[in-house]
Amino acid sequence: MNKPLDFTATIAKPLHEEPIVPSLERRRLRTFIAMIVGDMAILLLSFATAGFVYEGEWWQHRAVLGAQLLTPLFLTICFYNNAYSARGLVDLRFAARKVAMALLIAAALLIFIAFYLKANAEFSRVVFTLGMAFSLPLLIALRWATTRAVRHLWGGRVRNELILQAGGPSFTLDRARSIDTFETGLDPESQDPYLLNRLGRILQNQDRVIVSCPHEKRGTWAFLLKSAGVSGEVVSEPAHGLGALGVNRYEGQERTTLIVSTGPLRLRARITKRVFDTVIAAGALLAFSPLLLFVALAIKLEDGGPVFFVQQRMGRGNRFFNLLKFRSMSVAGNDENGDRSTARDDDRVTRLGRFIRSTSIDELPQLINVLRGEMSLVGPRPHALGSRANAKLFWEVDSRYWRRHSLRPGLTGLAQVRGFRGSTDREVDLTERLQADLEYIKGWSLKRDIGIMLQTLKVLRHDRAY
Repeated sequence: MNKPLDFTATIAKPLHEEPIVPSLERRRLRTFIAMIVGDMAILLLSFATAGFVYEGEWWQHRAVLGAQLLTPLFLTICFYNNAYSARGLVDLRFAARKVAMALLIAAALLIFIAFYLKANAEFSRVVFTLGMAFSLPLLIALRWATTRAVRHLWGGRVRNELILQAGGPSFTLDRARSIDTFETGLDPESQDPYLLNRLGRILQNQDRVIVSCPHEKRGTWAFLLKSAGVSGEVVSEPAHGLGALGVNRYEGQERTTLIVSTGPLRLRARITKRVFDTVIAAGALLAFSPLLLFVALAIKLEDGGPVFFVQQRMGRGNRFFNLLKFRSMSVAGNDENGDRSTARDDDRVTRLGRFIRSTSIDELPQLINVLRGEMSLVGPRPHALGSRANAKLFWEVDSRYWRRHSLRPGLTGLAQVRGFRGSTDREVDLTERLQADLEYIKGWSLKRDIGIMLQTLKVLRHDRAY
């Protein structure tokens, strides 16, 4: 058996847990939801009030109908003209201009549609005009209150921005946090997963990361930022080979940054994928609960050992998490680092374990990891830290290995449905599944996730699942 890895010996400085920065993205999302609910309430109440003022009837039918038809048009335009945006949380003029434009365009569209459908008689022009007059100042007042609250509660910060001073020209940005990589012992060329986990914790919840480093280090930092799945920039003059996505110029400083990464998924795609994961995982846990309880009891009765096997693996942003599986090996045979790949007729696998591994039932507890937000239903499969291909650690076989961690790891993935699973005796066993993982990340779509899940049903039993 190979000697267990001691990754911590490769780190020059002692590591301490970095505090995780609160997610301003989640705060922004909650604020936008509150604004949407507030806008809907304002429109409905304004038009209801208009009906009461003009016709003396509260909740007058024509007034409420006008609000109900106007609201979806208004919200749609708000989404497309960035009325619900980070800038709108701090810039009152911008927010007021955007919401006024959305309201006027929505009203014009509704009038046109009513005229075209000859439904003008359903509306009272006076009530509609009064409803618009009442709505606009209230919508702007909501923006004023929001910007004041953001300034008071968040200190005016709506984005987490981090500057990594890594030996390049000095760089500053208002309200941005700055870290000296030399003082904190962050070496971009290290292949140590523990150091990468530490960097991942530092980068977690950052909306923008800017690295100032020497010319010869730019490519390395660009690769790390892409692997971490964050919006990253490198302080630099235009340079070849970085795969820059754009350029940002900062007023008041003679500095230009190249945008080298944006993360694989935008906010809307991340929300869609997370909602899909949560709904399906919760439903699956409920549906499979009798099976889960039966397997847990059977494992306990077989040898009295723990039901679950918990192993530290690397997830999104190269950050560690504890993966859950039903224990399929004897207690003495558990391999925490994954130094020894499971082989056919492995003497560590229990009798029950052989069955639940061959049917993939041992993976079902990872539905809990999905609900925790540590995994996704579909994505690159997380590997044990000590996993090897042809006696080499996975990242020693192909340096692109770290890029597969820019998305949450999955219960299943494109590599698995293509048959790339099981032990990795040869280097090609890793490169084939790595290529599939990178292809998946590049071309993600909800339709593809659904397709992979359906294909997974065909490969639950597999001749390499031992």
